[in-house]
Amino acid sequence: MTRSRPADLSAAVEHALRAPSVHNTQPWHWRITAHTVELHADWDRHLAATDPGRRDLVLSCGAALHHLQVALAALDVSVRVDRLPDPEDLGHLATVEILPGPGDEAEAALFDSIARRRTDRRRMSHRPVPVGHVATLAEQASRHGAVLLPVTDPALRQGLVAVLTEAAHQQADTPGYEAELQLWTHRYTDARDGIPAANVSPPPVGLVGTSPLRRFPRATLTQPPQQPGSGPADDAAELLVLATRGDDQLDRLRAGEATSALLLAATGLGLASTPLSQALEIDTSRHDLQDHVLRVPEHPQLIIRIGWPADGAAELPVTPRRSLRSVLLPI
Repeated sequence: MTRSRPADLSAAVEHALRAPSVHNTQPWHWRITAHTVELHADWDRHLAATDPGRRDLVLSCGAALHHLQVALAALDVSVRVDRLPDPEDLGHLATVEILPGPGDEAEAALFDSIARRRTDRRRMSHRPVPVGHVATLAEQASRHGAVLLPVTDPALRQGLVAVLTEAAHQQADTPGYEAELQLWTHRYTDARDGIPAANVSPPPVGLVGTSPLRRFPRATLTQPPQQPGSGPADDAAELLVLATRGDDQLDRLRAGEATSALLLAATGLGLASTPLSQALEIDTSRHDLQDHVLRVPEHPQLIIRIGWPADGAAELPVTPRRSLRSVLLPI
């Protein structure tokens, strides 16, 4: 296929809308022309209290950008991605140009995972994640310009969870944070964004206050049944830190692309996943994680929890998405 039809580009953008985003805010706009797709940030959906540096917003848009590339590759379309093409418009995050030639086979292989990926905030299985699977995810991150740092040492993991916990305490005291959380978890009837209570579960009994997951005000999803002879802490989920060598807007955009690739690959391997951004939204927590826990020169952009779904875990419902027409910009 040398050129894609506008209908193909629209279908690819619709797949891109399935990308994960902070609080499912879907902070993006798109412009579709005959041979290009533009991605623009929707600054009106910026969570000022939760995400003061717009890190989460740009990461979310990066994930959508990668979803788009996967969808186009599945159409056997070759593309060129121009990131931050306009120095005078930092909201114009990327232009994807359709080129002659076949699509990227490695990207196309991730396509089936777009519809199946979910954010799983429940307890996961006690079954360990194979080292080879973690290596596969690290390869995906590297392919998109990021570094994946598995936090497997017990002391490091304890330090990471402590950073997450401290970030949660700081955010709880941030003016406007609780209001944003309420806003995006109590959407109006038939809303096509935000986090439904049916996609959030309370912490397992015995782990209240020690879970690394963000606490949401509404949670009606039940935890998987606890297996005989196991305790609430019997969860072999791994914590992985996605990092970049720099920390400007381009690095964050690329980190979002790497996040998408990693999550789709994890889904293809049968793994459950949970992006955890809370510790990176607070400057002091982010620097503490980099300098005192990980002790690395790379800049942490996101923490990702992966593991096998727990036995007996119910299928997660699909989270809502805005319609294509509501996110399109005029030509």
